[in-house]
Amino acid sequence: MSTSIFTTADLEEISAHGLTPEQVLDQIEKFKKGMPFTKIVKPCTTGDGIIVLDDKDIEKYMQVFNNAQSNSRCMKFVPASGAATRMFKLLLGAYNAFYGSCDSQGKAVDNTDEALSSFIREIDRYAFYDELKAKMKDSGEDLEDCIENRQIKTILEYLLFEKGLNLSNIPKGLIPFHKYNDASRTPFEEHLVEAFNYTKDKNGKIRIHFTVSPEHEKLVKEFIINVLNGYEKDGAAYDIGYSYQKHSTDTIAVDLDNKPFREDDGSLLFRPGGHGALIENLSELKGDIIFIKNIDNVVIDKFKDLTYRYKKALGGLLISLQKEMFEYLETLMEGRADGDSFQMIFAFIHKKLSIIPPGGILNGSNLEKEKYLIKILNRPLRVCGMVENTGAPGGGPFWVEKKGKGISIQIVEASQIDKSKNDQKQILESATHFNPVDLVCGVRDYNGNLFDLKMFVDNDAGFISSKSKNGRALKAMELPGLWNGSMAYWNTVFVEVPAATFSPVKTVFDLMDTGHQPQ
Repeated sequence: MSTSIFTTADLEEISAHGLTPEQVLDQIEKFKKGMPFTKIVKPCTTGDGIIVLDDKDIEKYMQVFNNAQSNSRCMKFVPASGAATRMFKLLLGAYNAFYGSCDSQGKAVDNTDEALSSFIREIDRYAFYDELKAKMKDSGEDLEDCIENRQIKTILEYLLFEKGLNLSNIPKGLIPFHKYNDASRTPFEEHLVEAFNYTKDKNGKIRIHFTVSPEHEKLVKEFIINVLNGYEKDGAAYDIGYSYQKHSTDTIAVDLDNKPFREDDGSLLFRPGGHGALIENLSELKGDIIFIKNIDNVVIDKFKDLTYRYKKALGGLLISLQKEMFEYLETLMEGRADGDSFQMIFAFIHKKLSIIPPGGILNGSNLEKEKYLIKILNRPLRVCGMVENTGAPGGGPFWVEKKGKGISIQIVEASQIDKSKNDQKQILESATHFNPVDLVCGVRDYNGNLFDLKMFVDNDAGFISSKSKNGRALKAMELPGLWNGSMAYWNTVFVEVPAATFSPVKTVFDLMDTGHQPQ
């Protein structure tokens, strides 16, 4: 396929996205070929790909981390571009259904969904209750009267849409999640609190970076400016950065014949490339030790100490491993490795980094061993918290075999696994842990230079999915996920962390869970 398939208008549109025609053709070829499945060998389990830290280990690594934190090595990266529409999916559906299920006064009839009924019964336990009540009062409505008289449609109008709090259309990070004695906090604020406790350096500087949607950037910045004084205490000062997914990471959509999908006006359709696009944002931070955590995974203050404890332990483990890696790299780079050195380094990458080299390397010449080990050790490093599997959706830790590259441990999504093969399906179903997106990353090399993180992406680890636009079927492509294919060629370590450190809010009802309630 040549670039002749594109019109002059197409070429202008492609250029406006920061892409080249050749890049778009490459995307179309991926649609034609399909993404190869990841071959999983076995699940990672405790003692076999997943480390379990005891109290002594935790205290040791926390001490290592405290020194790095004090010396300005640490920052936090929070993907926060998502709107809250999915969080309120059930309530939005209920609101739309009320057009046909309310009586003449707009009251809900008796067959109201139990989940919705529960939400209304417990609405005073949600952190946004007081704000909702005040907003309705300003418009002459009484929230408690609406509850008593089952005027649920009215409540949902003020909760979800622009006439009220508009919670279904604003960023998830701006929704009041937690109620305290005299105030409520949003996820953005909870991340400010967390960053204060494990990234603040000896000069009081706290570095945190949020990725946001362009349409919400102004709203988010104004909110954080307004609340920031309440969190800058004890001489601390936040250094807050913002970015969003670049248009150059968008991907073209195709029809079912793998031809470019065209809008009604004949223009091409491009779609956001998913969170894997953020590898570029991460690469441009010029950080050192970077913590990554999703915007909705926050807890109230009384549960934060456990989070801080494990965050610091993971960070300290990463720094300790980095030190060993850098020492081995210096030995290799200076040509000082001998038989004993090679044996020690191969043992290190096997026991500490869970890497099994491809066949033949161990019996190769010293030059071949040296070249291989330099390539393996001179890569970014990530330490990932893993939670015991309780049925929650998300990727999991597996031993993975890559042709010509040996076996290593990776975070793999279910969609990357060929479930039509019984052995692969059985391995997937036997997983004991899943990925809560609790990462700490080392993004500088042994000389202190920044890695170009785009060089360590497995570009064949993207996702193709079926979508539709205006009633027409199409296929869409996401880039390799940020913690999946985008970090496939990093060195990786998995550590078991307590389930209590993982309290995501995927639906509004999750705010009733222990990690989000003051009782």
